[in-house]
Amino acid sequence: MDSSAEQRRFWDNDALSWDPREAVETDETAPMLDFLAELAGNGAALEFGIGTGRIAVPLYRRGVTVAGIDVSPGMINVLHATVPATELPATVGSMASADAPGRDYQLVYIIANAISCLAYQDEQIACFQNAARHLRPGGNLVISLWVPQLRELPLGQTLVAGTVTDTMWIIDSYDLVNQHVVSHHLTVEDGGAISGSRGTLHRYMWPSEMDVMAKMAGLELVERLADWHRAPFTAESKTAVSIWCKDT
Repeated sequence: MDSSAEQRRFWDNDALSWDPREAVETDETAPMLDFLAELAGNGAALEFGIGTGRIAVPLYRRGVTVAGIDVSPGMINVLHATVPATELPATVGSMASADAPGRDYQLVYIIANAISCLAYQDEQIACFQNAARHLRPGGNLVISLWVPQLRELPLGQTLVAGTVTDTMWIIDSYDLVNQHVVSHHLTVEDGGAISGSRGTLHRYMWPSEMDVMAKMAGLELVERLADWHRAPFTAESKTAVSIWCKDT
């Protein structure tokens, strides 16, 4: 199955609110950039789900050769308003199947839960295989993804409050059979009126499931951490940063 059409509509619309000047290194993103730059070394990096270049542009400014793939032409237009395509090329297409220039990347990375935007298992498997096709032997695939916290769901409950503030509610709706989740964003306006929107469909994965997909693509797990600061991954971790290496 292919979820790219829905994703393209959603992210093209979201791109309208992005400012190209936001693609700068911050205290929050610096540990991630350190992590990725170290793995890229003297080689090139490829970001699946590059979006507006929030991470790719600062990485490029550190001297790393970067390219990208994204399903949204609107997002890539914002990216290229910051750095021209001649310097940071990006291909429009699904990260499960699109081709980036070249097949000699030292690093492919997918951050901020982007792989879960591929809403079906066969797409996610294809994404691992596509990453492996772009990597040089000995290159690394890095994915950051949240760890499903299903034990927080009482029996029979499928709705969970994510973020709740005076002005915004984010309610996650789970389909436990198909491993799907949709985030509903509700805004509390002056006077108490509530307006909202439905996010796109996501498919959550377990770390062990990703390891199987990686093995199918010829990738072997190197390390799994809890965050970009290299905290150890434990049974209590809510996020996972996983590194796989392509067979040499």
